[in-house]
Amino acid sequence: MNDRTATDAPVATLGELDTPCLVLDAERMERNIARLRRRLDGCNVSLRPHLKTAKSIEVARCVMTSPAGPATVSTLEEATQFAAAGVRDIIYAVGIAPSKLARVLRLRAEGVDLAVVLDTVEQAKAVARASLETGVRIPALIEIDCDGHRSGVPPADGSRLVEIGRIIERGAELRVVLTHAGGSYSARGVDALRQCAEAERASVVAAANILREADLPCPVVSAGSTPTAHNAANLTGVTEVRAGVFVFFDLVMAGVGICGIEDIALSVLGTVISRPKPGLCVTDSGHKACTQDHGNPGVRDVAGASVLFLSDEHATISIAADSQVKVGDRILLWPSHIDPTINLHDVFYVLDGEAVVDTWPITARGYSEQRRKE
Repeated sequence: MNDRTATDAPVATLGELDTPCLVLDAERMERNIARLRRRLDGCNVSLRPHLKTAKSIEVARCVMTSPAGPATVSTLEEATQFAAAGVRDIIYAVGIAPSKLARVLRLRAEGVDLAVVLDTVEQAKAVARASLETGVRIPALIEIDCDGHRSGVPPADGSRLVEIGRIIERGAELRVVLTHAGGSYSARGVDALRQCAEAERASVVAAANILREADLPCPVVSAGSTPTAHNAANLTGVTEVRAGVFVFFDLVMAGVGICGIEDIALSVLGTVISRPKPGLCVTDSGHKACTQDHGNPGVRDVAGASVLFLSDEHATISIAADSQVKVGDRILLWPSHIDPTINLHDVFYVLDGEAVVDTWPITARGYSEQRRKE
């Protein structure tokens, strides 16, 4: 746990923390990481963790296979922050906007092997043009639509795949194909999840084969989501898996069936600030501290309690009519969706049992370089 041991002096106790805040059970996190690593080792594929979830270099060092990566990010701000901490092998796994290529080139000039993702001829031409104009071959992966969830080239559209691939290869560097089975988050049951995982694998491998048949290079075949990574029965043809939520899990993943409540490693800590009437309490952990994306958060450690609704700075919670919860008590909430919840906070308070033994900054937030220029 970041070289700390149980004998280190606690930084604080939960009762001493300012709320709302984000607390991390490091033992659960490490167990979650080890679980997926064992699974992928058995499938003979590498893990390229998605660091958009944690946005923290300390967490990144726990999950990456080396301090230099590989890693995945969703924003160029994340790429910049992790690059500054020594991460050198990064995929920026959101479709590239031509206006962002200058920032990509700056990071590459600093020694970062930053690859971009695209799914249109227009993007391919922009990447090739920027590469030719600067003499720097920008690596690009073609995004494949494996389930109609969001974006990407359908694997059956061979002519479009080859056209994009040839444009990239003439001016830039073709790293080949990448996909994400976003539809798996709506699947329920092992059979449905395995079907999603196989559709993801089959789609991206088929696309890679189309490019190979056109004599285009295919070094990377990248797939991944937390649900499919944990349920793929066969990863033949895939070279790497990307996933991020598995590090912490959340109520969405528990609902999908990927984890149990006891595996969720992050909670939002709040303080009871009102007991308006029997059967209700209010904490200071509203939706500025704990997003409602995919539903309300869950209540930890208070039997029968549930969040009724969130306001900006308030969580209104139903509790037993005879509950002894009082103003000043602390209540932990399970996040519904951990990615946007983490984005609301500046630091993880790291737990060893009940003691807060460390604080890990959450630095890779936002989108702009402007804040570093001011």
